[in-house]
Amino acid sequence: MTAIGVQQVARPLPCRNHRRSFFEVFIRGLIVLCAAIAVLLSSISVCDGRWLLAHGKLFGLWHFCIVNNFSDPACTTDLDLAGVEGLRLGMIFCRSALSFAVVSAIFGLELMMVSLICEDVLSRRKWFLGSVLVVVSFLLSSGGVFAFLVILRNYVTFTGFTLTYWCQFTAVFLFFLNGISGLHINNITDPWNRQSLGKV
Repeated sequence: MTAIGVQQVARPLPCRNHRRSFFEVFIRGLIVLCAAIAVLLSSISVCDGRWLLAHGKLFGLWHFCIVNNFSDPACTTDLDLAGVEGLRLGMIFCRSALSFAVVSAIFGLELMMVSLICEDVLSRRKWFLGSVLVVVSFLLSSGGVFAFLVILRNYVTFTGFTLTYWCQFTAVFLFFLNGISGLHINNITDPWNRQSLGKV
C-alpha cells in the first residue's frame, strides 16, 4: 500500500488549474487569436498566390497570367513564359518558404493553445516553444515576400499589389508581433523573475 501511495503521489497531474491574473489570460488569449488570424490570412494568400498585376501581366506564386480587358486572363504554370529571369526558381523558393511558414505557425499555435488551456509543469515550455515557432514563421514568410519583391523589382508598383498580397503582408506583421509578444509575456510572468524582482 505504501509503494502504491508513493507512486500515486509521485505521478504528475496531467492538468491543473493555475492562478493567473485576468490580464495575463486576456493577453495570452489575444495572442492566440491573432496568431490564428495570421495563419488563416497566410493560408489564403499562399493558396491563391496571385500577388502582382503590372503591364497586363499577373504574377503569382503558382501561375503567370496575361490579362486582357475583354477576356478572361490566360494563365499557365510555366513561369518561364513570363520572360523574367530567375522567376521559376525564385517562385519555388517563395512557395517553399511560405508553406513552411504556415506549417510552423500551425504547430506553434497548437502548442500555445495547449499551454493556455491546460496548465501543467511543461506549459511554460510549450508556450515558449510555440512562440519560437511563430517567430520562425515570421522569418520564413518575410523571406518569401522579400524574395518575391526582389525577383519582380522591375514590375513592382504600390497599386499593382493584389488583395492576397496584402493578406500575406498583414500575416507577416502578425507573425512578428505575436511571436515577440508571446516570448515577452512568458518572460515577464516567469515566477523566477517575480521572485528576483521581489528580492530587489
